[in-house]
Amino acid sequence: MNFRPHPHDEPEINLIPFIDVLLVVVIFLMLSTTYSKYTELQVNLPLADAEQQRDYPREVIVAVSSDGRYMVNKTLVEGRGIEALASAMASAATAGKDSVIIISADANATHQAVITVMEAARRAGLTQITFATQSAAQAGAR
Repeated sequence: MNFRPHPHDEPEINLIPFIDVLLVVVIFLMLSTTYSKYTELQVNLPLADAEQQRDYPREVIVAVSSDGRYMVNKTLVEGRGIEALASAMASAATAGKDSVIIISADANATHQAVITVMEAARRAGLTQITFATQSAAQAGAR
């Protein structure tokens, strides 16, 4: 009979695989998490600190009122349809396809009215679109 005590090996905890697994989990969570807060979204447009707007011959300025009426280069467009707006924009584009459409929409204009201008520009073959804003100083002066 062997009554000698057996040497007990102390269990060894290896932390390196544990840390590797935790890092993979953290990276996965960072990549799959979205940080958008839709419930706190408050949009108040348009304001921007930009340089003074200049008048160039390549520009076609399309104004959108809050009630959905359109003006192309200070000429009222009869009707509110895409086709009427597209033909007015095409005739006002003196530089052809190189013309730049500047959408100057009222802050209270509907999103659909602005999308209608963009769709009319696409149908007229005008692809360069930008938006006009007013600076915070100009908005405070009103």
